[in-house]
Amino acid sequence: MGVLMRRNAIVILMCVELMLNAVNLLLVAFSTLYGDSDAQIFVFFIMVVAAAEVSIGLAIIVLMYRKVQSVDINILNRLKN
Repeated sequence: MGVLMRRNAIVILMCVELMLNAVNLLLVAFSTLYGDSDAQIFVFFIMVVAAAEVSIGLAIIVLMYRKVQSVDINILNRLKN
């Protein structure tokens, strides 16, 4: 809901990060419940995706802020010029 309802780009990135961490927690819980170590491998992949999302996402937000002086996603059409 945070990704769909919010307009601040930083809050949206934090909500995506929260979703990825929830998937990590779920995979670890299921892997300990069923004794499957394959789910723990997926946890590491999700951690890499989360780290890449944070680094690239924050770089995009910094560039957006430099261009339009705001992190509101409603004014992203100004970046087309």
